[in-house]
Amino acid sequence: MQGLWIGGRRPRSKREVKEALARDPRSVRVEATSVHGREYDGPAADMPTGLRIAFVGPDPYRERRFYGTLSRKADGTLRVA
Repeated sequence: MQGLWIGGRRPRSKREVKEALARDPRSVRVEATSVHGREYDGPAADMPTGLRIAFVGPDPYRERRFYGTLSRKADGTLRVA
């Protein structure tokens, strides 16, 4: 489970993540949390096509109130489920 940031702060809800991505995908940053590496870390707008990320929020380390997946479709659009 990875974490997300919106404009330098943690999102309050999955809905907020969806709205931020619709407004400006560059405002959403994906945070790698694995100690083993091999996770995407960077702006959602730069995610590779076909990548699917499982996220938890608002804070993956201390407060897990919502879960979701973020993916980039073949046409380049970002999807939150």
